[in-house]
Amino acid sequence: MGITERRERERNELRRQILDAARELFAKRGYEAVTMREIARRIEYSATALYIHFADKETLMRELCRQDFAAFAQGFIDQVASTGDPIARLARAGLVYLEFAEHYPEHYRLMFMSDTPPTPPEAGEREDPARNAYVFLHALVSELMRNELLRSELTDIDLVAQTIWATVHGAASLEVTQRKAEQWLDFRPRNERFAAALEMGARSIARDPEAASRIVRKVLEEAEARSPASRRIGKPE
Repeated sequence: MGITERRERERNELRRQILDAARELFAKRGYEAVTMREIARRIEYSATALYIHFADKETLMRELCRQDFAAFAQGFIDQVASTGDPIARLARAGLVYLEFAEHYPEHYRLMFMSDTPPTPPEAGEREDPARNAYVFLHALVSELMRNELLRSELTDIDLVAQTIWATVHGAASLEVTQRKAEQWLDFRPRNERFAAALEMGARSIARDPEAASRIVRKVLEEAEARSPASRRIGKPE
């Protein structure tokens, strides 16, 4: 490896460390409370080193959002087939969403539950399912409607898509934020809550609720067969 390639690798590694440290601090303490100097201390570099990579904290935050939302969106493309039963694909997309929140709680908290500066879309980003997961969900809901799989009164694609999103976000955010509530109520196991959110959500919008239930349960069974016991959705933890 030549000097130029080594320096580029070192530069990319430092950039990754900056983003990882910033994500952790922003998620734990809030965007406004964290300074560039504090991020620099976390990775044992000078603040000057950070400014070489990012002009200011807002620029850093926008890059962090772009990277994390792109990785999130890519998960749907990689893990949910583009053909086959749309209800099954919707259930698989729900699994991808919930498992992202479960495995990457700091990412999820920062992306969906934090007050951060707006990140305007770049050219083509708003319509690109590889960078905007909502585009993927919108297209899937549109397909469900075209195939007359949703209740006849559900005709607003955005309203249905955003309600589906609210359902899985509710289940995910409870997992991320409410663990301390276990002293106050009998909190059901995470996997049971996730499975119930997917099945109840599908039943609530499907023209044939019983068929939707069967399809979701089959998807959950398939996911169970592929996953370690500790990660199975729909089974006690």
